Amino acid sequence: MPLLLLLVHLGAAVMLLLWAVRMVRTGVERAYGAGLRDAMRRARRGSAFMALAGAALAIVLQSATAVAVLASGFAASGVLSVSTGIAALLGADLGSALVVKILSFNLSELVPLFILAGATMFLKFENRTVRHYGRIVLGLGFILLSLRMIGEATAPLRESVVAPQVVAYLAGDPLTAFLAAALVAWFLHSSVATLLLLASFTAGGLLPIEAGLPMVLGANLGGGVIAAWLTRSAPLAARRIPVGNLVFRAVAALAILGLLQVVPFDAAALGSRPAVQLVNFHVLFNIMLLIFALPFVNPMARLTEQLLPEPQDPLAGETFRTALDRSVITKPALALASAQRELLRMGETIEIMLRPVMDVFETGDHKHIARLRALDEELNRRHTGIKLFIAEVNRGQLTDAEARKGLELASLATDFEAIGDIIAKNLLVLAEEKAQRKLKFSQEGWREMIALHDRVMANVQMAMNVHISGDLDSARQLAGEKAVLRKLERESQDKHLERLKSGHVESIETSDMHLEIVRAIKEINSLMAKVAYPILKESGQLLDSRLAS
Repeated sequence: MPLLLLLVHLGAAVMLLLWAVRMVRTGVERAYGAGLRDAMRRARRGSAFMALAGAALAIVLQSATAVAVLASGFAASGVLSVSTGIAALLGADLGSALVVKILSFNLSELVPLFILAGATMFLKFENRTVRHYGRIVLGLGFILLSLRMIGEATAPLRESVVAPQVVAYLAGDPLTAFLAAALVAWFLHSSVATLLLLASFTAGGLLPIEAGLPMVLGANLGGGVIAAWLTRSAPLAARRIPVGNLVFRAVAALAILGLLQVVPFDAAALGSRPAVQLVNFHVLFNIMLLIFALPFVNPMARLTEQLLPEPQDPLAGETFRTALDRSVITKPALALASAQRELLRMGETIEIMLRPVMDVFETGDHKHIARLRALDEELNRRHTGIKLFIAEVNRGQLTDAEARKGLELASLATDFEAIGDIIAKNLLVLAEEKAQRKLKFSQEGWREMIALHDRVMANVQMAMNVHISGDLDSARQLAGEKAVLRKLERESQDKHLERLKSGHVESIETSDMHLEIVRAIKEINSLMAKVAYPILKESGQLLDSRLAS
């Protein structure tokens, strides 16, 4: 086979593997996202329990990196401490290793069944949950198919002249093999995919176990780098968790790499075949790392505080920046584009305010509440700036379309400012009240609120995309979410009333608060949905009234 064609086949197989792993994770997150995040919030009873929770989440999501990002987000909002977050990541890495073990079995005979069942559920059913299940099953089928493709694509390499020389060099230079695997894992942004790739090469006789073991250690290091890289712009508390996990993994991987050079190691004890030995070595490494590192998560948390210290003045040098450009005030098209950028900044601020709201209900952190409330002042300033800016633009010569656009932007700015008020003067006030009165929501009611919040967060992101792109289909979907949230609010109220009738103590104590939170979340969604109205109106797809004629 020509080298170019071989590389195309191998590249296609690797890309299919990456996409399939992502497909499974996306299906799980969409089907159980709210429940998984709630499980992580509640799993705070100790390091060992957090490690188990992290392992379970990594198995479900097929990604330790996803757990790392999730834990980092909760640490940033005060829900998780750095030490418990590091424990969760140690467990998640073990869970990810178990995923590799499961997927390394020869399940190729199930590929047609998985693809048929998954595609049928995804394409032939309208129910969203069934479609999510279809996405998961289809992704599993594609993972198995991609592994078969990798084996077929690499078969000609065994007969080449260059490949054995490269492999022999890696087998004789463990450090290079270690670093190469770490780089591949970071480049692919998936330790699961990297380990499956190495196992496939080993099963095909392309990669000897002497080179494979250092590469497994390198892939583990690269997997730790991924989470640290993805959270590099997050708040300090969020960055400390993946950094602590990375330090543990780097020390352990380098120590084992050194031991392999001075202490004889019989890989045959790990299995009868090289590929099995490789995967079992990966699982064993993560088991030992969890056992030895778990007692030291608190010292590691303190070390990360030294590595990533708090700045002396977090607000030093921060200034209010606006996208409103007064130099183009006499050029309506450019001025309105400037106002649109400023409105986008308002939307980003709303997302920053709204995302941790449910977390502060959980923690009652007064400092975090104060920081979020301060963002409402920023929204007010931007709202005022947009109104005055557009009023000044309107004094010039505008076309009818430009004048209409200016009014739409000013109206959306008012809606965004109202969302900030709902968060700051309603939801955050309720969070403070809950903390002061030491109230607790029922598990059922809390899950309903989390699900509503997650859905509205997704709609906020969709609204910003619609605001930028003006896409008609997305605008229709966004407007349709208004009816969906109205239905979900009604269902939540009905379930809440049922809990009240059954005499549920927690539901009785938090009854008014539950209903206010649900109503506020629905109102935020309604205001965000109005981003779609100008686009729908222009295309003639927006009715003037919901009343029947």
